[in-house]
Amino acid sequence: MVETRKQSRNAKPRKRKYSKKSDDHIKIAKERINKLFGEAELIFNSDSSLSNRYVELARKIAMKFKVRIDSSFRRRFCKHCYKYLIPGKNLRVRVDSGKVIYYCLECKKFWRMPVGNKFKNKK
Repeated sequence: MVETRKQSRNAKPRKRKYSKKSDDHIKIAKERINKLFGEAELIFNSDSSLSNRYVELARKIAMKFKVRIDSSFRRRFCKHCYKYLIPGKNLRVRVDSGKVIYYCLECKKFWRMPVGNKFKNKK
């Protein structure tokens, strides 16, 4: 006879835990993210929708492999609409009393980044 474990009515099924990706896969994912952001920068003037697609793909790769996108790349796309941003084209940058204000011209959202002595040392 096969022995089965009896579950109560309110018992939830166990969730599967995600396995940790191998170091080779993580390394390849980081290289691919860097390459996609480089391509997005090169192609932006001729086809901005394609550069937005590259940013979308880079984000998906980062989420799949649980890799953080480098801070220099994170500032290159909007956190609200995920469009690739170029100052003067679709991004307005202003400095106001110790803060840099970024304004996305695609989705009309803005965000502030503090600038000062105590924030410069964290880089």
